[in-house]
Amino acid sequence: MNVMSDTSEHADHRSPEFRALVVDDEVALAGIVASYLNRERFDTRIAHDGPAAVALARDHDPDVVILDLSLPGIDGLEVCRQLRTFSDAYVVMLTARDTELDTIVGLSVGADDYVTKPFSSGELVARIRAMLRRPRSVPGAAAAATGTPVPLTFGPLRIDLAGRDVSLDGESIPLTRTEFDLLAALSARPGVVMSRRRLLETVRDGPWVGNDHLVDVHVGHVRRKLGEDPAAPRFIVTVRGVGYRMGGPR
Repeated sequence: MNVMSDTSEHADHRSPEFRALVVDDEVALAGIVASYLNRERFDTRIAHDGPAAVALARDHDPDVVILDLSLPGIDGLEVCRQLRTFSDAYVVMLTARDTELDTIVGLSVGADDYVTKPFSSGELVARIRAMLRRPRSVPGAAAAATGTPVPLTFGPLRIDLAGRDVSLDGESIPLTRTEFDLLAALSARPGVVMSRRRLLETVRDGPWVGNDHLVDVHVGHVRRKLGEDPAAPRFIVTVRGVGYRMGGPR
């Protein structure tokens, strides 16, 4: 396994705000991305192969993982699958591939975003910053009085915004950060149709440049975890040609 920590002499010596893991077998590229993150007060680690990435993720508990798709040992897709068994870190996949199928495959294993090489390290860090600024709850009306969002219920579905917990029939449903944020955005305004772009910009806390239909992949994940039949949805309803809405409480 090839593991490397960031070069501390280039890091901001103030207390780091976030932890990051950069995974790429291109040593120079990984170092450049890490240096940008260090300057933004990230505590950054670097791995150059799949097994090292999984091991470092367990030890370092990163807030965000920048993950190359083509890696020695095990590839980025398998790394992402393994990460999702123990981590809810944001995952940004890096790849030289630029097809819609590759994008969907990357997102289908739990990635949150997808960046095609070559890319600007500064732009990548800005996107990561925007990702980490996502609100961790979507306040409801009752929050104005109490300061804490109250759980939302849709029949057997319970969404605890403050605790970031979702349960169905009393059983906890594991969601990634992006999946939870999408569900929270929809459930905060039941019955209101949200376009794909608006959903992406809500959960990313800023403008979205890319394929709006990538949100369909994340919604599909949520539906599967909730046991939803898209042809007869109980909770998330597709509005053809527009986007999605949360069904009213039942």
